[in-house]
Amino acid sequence: MTTTSDSGVLSALLDSWDRGNTALINLLGLLPPGGLDARAMPGSPTIAEMFTHMHHERMVSVLENAPEAAGEVPATEWLHVPDPHQIAAMLTESARRVRDAVTRRVAAGQGLERDFAHPIQLVAFLIFHEGYHHGQIKLALKAIGRAPADDEVGSRIWDVWRAR
Repeated sequence: MTTTSDSGVLSALLDSWDRGNTALINLLGLLPPGGLDARAMPGSPTIAEMFTHMHHERMVSVLENAPEAAGEVPATEWLHVPDPHQIAAMLTESARRVRDAVTRRVAAGQGLERDFAHPIQLVAFLIFHEGYHHGQIKLALKAIGRAPADDEVGSRIWDVWRAR
């Protein structure tokens, strides 16, 4: 199924996936003390809950679409984990599982079990989903008057994406 050109596209897509995960973990590292408890509005999920929801979505997506690459799905989707190191470890694990699932399915010329017309669309979907929550997280930080400075965001998030 893969050609040299396909292989290059897959490599670039997986590099984008890795960059997105790095930017997400870097955003986690930019949170001020108490930032995991911030909410965009009353009744909205906390920042910690949004991060764990993203991990949960990744793990469920792999389980439902490429079960051979799945790991244990957390029992709670919107879990409030107060430890940023634990959240970073969760995101690292789920990013690896998504990468493995897509790589295996593309190499085998095999579609996904449930969703999407092609395995690479899982990565595109998750990047879109996480970009949505990334914006919500920054909004929650603005709502509590604790948004990171533009120069910090630029070097830790946007520069990750723009690097050659």
